Amino acid sequence: MEVSLRPVRMMDLDLFDRERANPEGTGEFQWFGHRPSHGLRREFAENGLLGHDSGRLTIEADGQPAGYVTWWMNSWGPDATSWCWTIGICVFADFRGKGAGTEAQRQLVAYLFAHTRAERVQCFTDAGNFAEQRALEKAGFTREGTLRRAQWRGGRWHDQVLFSAVRP
Repeated sequence: MEVSLRPVRMMDLDLFDRERANPEGTGEFQWFGHRPSHGLRREFAENGLLGHDSGRLTIEADGQPAGYVTWWMNSWGPDATSWCWTIGICVFADFRGKGAGTEAQRQLVAYLFAHTRAERVQCFTDAGNFAEQRALEKAGFTREGTLRRAQWRGGRWHDQVLFSAVRP
């Protein structure tokens, strides 16, 4: 499977909405209930989802939209000196388990290190999401630890596992 990242196109927004509309589309670890999409469309109109402190790219697998990756600034101290990128991913159901997510995250880290001054890229996933934990390790991330009861989803708190990649 050939995987690439590209800027989001207007037609992608309808796909994103469809995939986020129910737990089958998002998967059990990313269903946070129904959410409005007007903010995403407004940001697309303003900056194409490529802002100074956050962004989103479409994942393509064999020429078909297969999901998206996101990134946003996070700070571990003063913003001016201690910021890093936190990334996220949503792989559409038909493309899960085929390596698209691993390769997309690998490419996103390379992109962020090539085009920004970040020293660190981090991400987190549910402690029970073993497939994503394997994908992150294959993409070059190091497991750092567990964030206890850090995410509210499905009526209860969930532990998250923190991973990072640092600039070579």
